[in-house]
Amino acid sequence: MITDINQLDLTKTYSYADYLTWQFQEKLELLRGKIFKMSPAPSTTHQRISMELAGVLYNFFKPHPCNLFAAPFDVRLIDKKKSTSDKEIYTVVQPDLCIICDDSKIDERGAIGAPDLVIEILSPGNSNKEMKYKFDLYEEAGVLEYWIVNPADKTLFIYVLKENQFIGMHPLIEEDIIQSKLFPELDFKLETIFN
Repeated sequence: MITDINQLDLTKTYSYADYLTWQFQEKLELLRGKIFKMSPAPSTTHQRISMELAGVLYNFFKPHPCNLFAAPFDVRLIDKKKSTSDKEIYTVVQPDLCIICDDSKIDERGAIGAPDLVIEILSPGNSNKEMKYKFDLYEEAGVLEYWIVNPADKTLFIYVLKENQFIGMHPLIEEDIIQSKLFPELDFKLETIFN
């Protein structure tokens, strides 16, 4: 059993089976088997935006057969060519918010497979990870819609999966209306989440 992150070789490739044996305080994600430490506790602004978004999403999805989850919540992204064995899963992420409409993807350990909608809120310590690494992982895993919220600029970027590739929608600014392509009835003013 690993009780200190310093016991790990950060250059090694790890699987979800390894991840399950770690018993230490640091929060981390596995991206293609590599350890990425998560930022310290999110800022107050990050948390406020997350809660506002969660409120909007909760109210919208309550009568729908979809599930809303907020971090920390493990999402195991699977390689479609491999099995779903813990030893063959090399990516475990904790999106700020995600919507999963297929109950078969949910278990007591989190989710296995791509959520339908993933929302990540940028923080100074995670922008590169969200904009590059996770973008690619979510695209490859088959996430149908990906939102990136930038609190610093009060902007939101929506990417929709078409033919296995994310297509970026027009960037949204504070006075714009967000409208999900995946869930067209989900629409609200962007300023709602920044106030």
